[in-house]
Amino acid sequence: MDALLKVNNIEVVYNEVILVLKGISLEVPEFGVVALLGANGAGKSTTLKAITGILETQNGELKEGAIEFMGRPIHRLDADQIVKLGITMVPEGRKVFDDLTVVENLMIGAHTRSDRTSIKKDLEMIYGYFPILAKRKDQLSIFLSGGEQQMLVIGRALMSRPKLMMLDEPSLGLAPLLVKEIFDILKTINQAQRTAILLIEQNARIALNFSQYGYIMENGKVVLDGPCKDLMENEDVKEFYLGITDEETKKSYAEVKHYKRRKRWLS
Repeated sequence: MDALLKVNNIEVVYNEVILVLKGISLEVPEFGVVALLGANGAGKSTTLKAITGILETQNGELKEGAIEFMGRPIHRLDADQIVKLGITMVPEGRKVFDDLTVVENLMIGAHTRSDRTSIKKDLEMIYGYFPILAKRKDQLSIFLSGGEQQMLVIGRALMSRPKLMMLDEPSLGLAPLLVKEIFDILKTINQAQRTAILLIEQNARIALNFSQYGYIMENGKVVLDGPCKDLMENEDVKEFYLGITDEETKKSYAEVKHYKRRKRWLS
């Protein structure tokens, strides 16, 4: 399967001095589902911000490396251009527009589009995935529950008709049954809409069961990657991310040295 997204050896600096990403490389195949795992501060969210072109809004800068989408370099493009190409992000923290209604929030997701008939059709599609949003469509989004807000931000992202949807901690703060419901819907979206997914998720077990391929980050580097079925059998992953460990062999993740720097691309 061809790569839809290629990230090659990117380095990101904040405030001109803080090196956060130290040569990250990853790929997302067409229609694929990829997990990006790691402890807090590993650089996962920064990776997504680099891909979406919003680093400058937070005093960040891509210093080295290249990012390609559908074979086209995008690391010099503005964020709105990247959205038009087919990349969208569902940020951590369910960032809805509190003073707008549900339907107004959804329509913001279609701001780069002018095809009114298709927009209306996609709105109905989203109501099909998330029936509660149809019932709440005229309600201010600030009054939605946490789970409903998460559905809303996913729906808003879908309104841009993405080829790649990136999600940052979609299960954060949600009850287990609601998490299962949301991931079931994401699976349907991936299969029915052929939308590729790049997922950051705190629950490694959920992420690895949901995804086909995974990357594990530590301190701004990829230290391990592979098919998710293989990662779930890896002893280091079992110990540090799945909570399965033998006390006699317990060790520090700093001892794991799987990191390999990929071949550089010309930027």
